Amino acid sequence: MEEEYWGRRIRAFRKLKGYTQRELAEKIHVSVSVLGEIERGNRLPTRKILMDIARVLDIELEEIVTYKKN
Repeated sequence: MEEEYWGRRIRAFRKLKGYTQRELAEKIHVSVSVLGEIERGNRLPTRKILMDIARVLDIELEEIVTYKKN
């Protein structure tokens, strides 16, 4: 469940900051397919990937990883 939440958060922040999947993937040095799997919740991102995403999108890591149960 957390993977899906993180993926939705990453996608939302990516779009908010105006990045395409390709642009963000290139900046964090992963393939577009890996980033797509993360955004769909099919792949758990490593801590390094999460940190790189936060750095590139200029957000705090906690904004991505803080999981809020409904």
